[in-house]
Amino acid sequence: MEQKWVLEGPQNNAQVKQLAQALDVPEIIARLLLNRGITTPEAAQRFFAPSLAHLYDPFLMKDMDRAVARLVKALRQRERIMIYGDYDVDGITSVSMTCLLLRKLGADVVFYIPDRLRQGYGLSEVGVREAHRRGAKLIISVDCGVTATQEVALANSLGVDVIICDHHEPRTILPEAVAVLDPKRPDCPYPFKELAGVGVTFKLLQGLFATLKQDPALVEEFVDYVAIGSAADIVPLVDENRVLVAEGLKRLNSEPRKVGLQALLETAGLVGHEIGTGQVVFIIAPRINAVGRMGDALRAVRLLTTEVPQQARNIAAILEAENRARKNIDEETFAQAVQMVEADYDPARDLALVLAQEGWHPGVIGIVASRLAERFYRPTVMITLDGEVGKGSARSIPGFDLYAALKQCEELLIEFGGHKYAAGLTVRRDRIDLFRARLREVAGACLVDDLLVPKLWVDGEIRLSQITPKTFALLKKFAPFGPQNMRPVFVSRDLQVVGESRIVGNNHLKLKVRQDGIVIDAIGFNLGDLSYRVAPGEGNLDIAYVVEENEFQGHRMLQLRLKDLR
Repeated sequence: MEQKWVLEGPQNNAQVKQLAQALDVPEIIARLLLNRGITTPEAAQRFFAPSLAHLYDPFLMKDMDRAVARLVKALRQRERIMIYGDYDVDGITSVSMTCLLLRKLGADVVFYIPDRLRQGYGLSEVGVREAHRRGAKLIISVDCGVTATQEVALANSLGVDVIICDHHEPRTILPEAVAVLDPKRPDCPYPFKELAGVGVTFKLLQGLFATLKQDPALVEEFVDYVAIGSAADIVPLVDENRVLVAEGLKRLNSEPRKVGLQALLETAGLVGHEIGTGQVVFIIAPRINAVGRMGDALRAVRLLTTEVPQQARNIAAILEAENRARKNIDEETFAQAVQMVEADYDPARDLALVLAQEGWHPGVIGIVASRLAERFYRPTVMITLDGEVGKGSARSIPGFDLYAALKQCEELLIEFGGHKYAAGLTVRRDRIDLFRARLREVAGACLVDDLLVPKLWVDGEIRLSQITPKTFALLKKFAPFGPQNMRPVFVSRDLQVVGESRIVGNNHLKLKVRQDGIVIDAIGFNLGDLSYRVAPGEGNLDIAYVVEENEFQGHRMLQLRLKDLR
């Protein structure tokens, strides 16, 4: 779909000039800071130098004192503790970090992740009974549990206490656990509400180690796990998340001492390459996710907790193979789903897409829903049918609160959970048509025309002469990039195309552009279909792009990565 270019941020040039002078930076850098709500030199210095010293006191979180007290009791009485996690990257990193750190304290720890295909998401009756069978007196649920009212009641009846570490939206009634750690609780005063599940778990471990007068560096050593889980879960990279991901990436690049991570980086071909959020989201996370999507996620926990190099290499090879298999199933399912949509697609009617089919793999429908939402720019639900029940994954578009929408369909669903942009649900086969119609109604009530046009948010309009080495060095300091701190996008107008453009690789558009006597390379990934807009020699090309470094045969040079062109 044609994107609408939207210039965001302040148009107050006096404010831009004032901040630029105070920081001694180019005005475009000051504009980028103001676009991100950073208005003072002090806030800018904090933004450019994120530090673990900026993290909040974990005991500001509701129930943290109760959670830590119960954990201390378990340690002192040598009770068995089960760490119960979700099967995605956020859950897997949470489980792995918690197991390793509690074992440092001498805890009797076991871990459990539900089978995605047989049990589905979250704290389950099967899992609670397994904890009881294995003699656990305490369950710590990580990245799940905040809606598990019945499951926690079952645990209580079996004499098993529960501590919940979650970041999903809670319901009106919370489970009767010993402690419910979730910054999204309406009664939680914690200053930052957008931690990933691994971030909430990290705060619990910080609180525990502080109470036991243990060296905080022991917990901070696992900030790379927090970075991987947080970046993979696509949480806003602001405030504490920015600190945790920045510090974690720094550790991942400089000293990935954990055996399992080293093996994973080797099989993924990342050794010797700089790792940023892009590498986490598109290379590391899919490999960790793949084993949970395709089968047993416990293998990923074993990878991230092992101390045996050969075992790590063996598991990393399995992750690599599972990821390849997942990609094949993903492509096949996506092709089927696109065919279903295009056979009966009415843009005016279908303000939300709900697709259901027998036999779709539950492990890939979330990925496919994301791709469909991006392609058709509609909130999308993919449901795989098994007998009389369907399990679904839903993904949204900006401006549409998916969790709130599902709440309005609640009586048609067996269960649902998630947040604004991603959710899971279970629905009876005979109610899918009713659910589809209701979700379309809900979407129609709030998705005005402007929200149905994809936006390309532009930070500023510049000339190529403004892309200096100093500017690029400052641009790199805006990393790590992610939601609410995306890589800055610029627009330059009336450029001349130098020579012929060409299509390279898998439909990538490659060209050179000139302005003010400066010539620079540009590449547009998957933009080959727009090559008709490029006229050699004419000075009428407008481009939207990000500035990055390209390394080729040992040489580094700046290039423009095109987002759109006209």
